[in-house]
Amino acid sequence: MRVAAKHRNEWVTATLHHEGTEHQVQLNGDWVDVVQMGQGDPIVLIPGLAGGWKLLAPLAMKLARYYQVTIPGLRGDRFPLGTSWAREMADYGRDLGDLIDRLGLERPAVFGVSFGGAVALEMAVERPHKLGALIVQGVEARFRTTLGATIARRVLERFPLPNDNGFVNQFFNLLYGGRPEPGPLVDFVVERCWDTDQGVMAKRIGLLESFDVSDRLWQVDVPTLVLAGTRDAIVPMSRQRALADAIPGARFEMLEGAGHVGFLTHRAAVIRQVRQHLNRLKPSPC
Repeated sequence: MRVAAKHRNEWVTATLHHEGTEHQVQLNGDWVDVVQMGQGDPIVLIPGLAGGWKLLAPLAMKLARYYQVTIPGLRGDRFPLGTSWAREMADYGRDLGDLIDRLGLERPAVFGVSFGGAVALEMAVERPHKLGALIVQGVEARFRTTLGATIARRVLERFPLPNDNGFVNQFFNLLYGGRPEPGPLVDFVVERCWDTDQGVMAKRIGLLESFDVSDRLWQVDVPTLVLAGTRDAIVPMSRQRALADAIPGARFEMLEGAGHVGFLTHRAAVIRQVRQHLNRLKPSPC
C-alpha cells in the first residue's frame, strides 16, 4: 500500500527528512540503527514490535523541540535473516542498557511503546540505576496470549505475505481501537509496519507470550508514568492501570479516545504528559 501523492505530508516527511543523525551500533552480534535529534535532557524512545524507529519519528520530531531524543533500533530490524536472535525479552532489556552506556547517556528518561514498553520495563526492573525516569504506553506487566495474537503469529511464521495482505492489515487496524478513516496516517502505519520482516514480527510476538515482570515491579525505583489509551484494544486500559498500581509511586494518565498507537494519533496529549512528568523531576528554583 502506497501513500497517495496528495497525502504526502508530515507522516511521510517525518521519516524522510528528520532533523538529526543516524548511525549504526553493534549490539551482541547484530547491527542496529540509532537516530538522534534535538538538544536538552536525554530521552530514549523504544519502538514497538514492528515499524522500527521510523514509526516513532513523528513523535520524536515533536519531542526534539524540548529534549535530546534517541531512538534505537532493535535486534532484527536491519538483518532479519542473519540476526543474533534475542532469546527472551530480558535480552532486549540488556541491549538497551548496553546502548545507553555506549552512547554515554547519563540516566536518561526512557519511553517505551507497546513491545518497546516491555523492553523498557525489563530494563527498569533489572537496572533501574541507569534510568532517570520511565514512561510506558500500551504495555502490561504480563501479556495475555490471545487467539488473535496466536493466529497472527502462525500466519506470519508460515506464509510469505505481500505488504497489502488484507488479513494482517486488518490486524493493524486494531491499533486504533476502532476502524480508522482511510488516509495518510493509516497508510503511514501500514508502510512502516511492513518495513519489519514478518518473521521478526512473529518471533517478537512469541517472546511476548513469555514476558512477565509482575513479580519484579517492586524493583522499579524511578519516577514512572503509565499512559493508556481509553480505546486500546490490544492492551485494555484496565490492565495498564493495574501496571501503574503495581509500580511504587507510579502515575497513571488516560489518553481519551486513543488506541494502541496513541503516540501517533494523540501526539499533543502524549507530549504534554511527558513534559509534565519530566518537569516534576527538575529541582525547584531557589
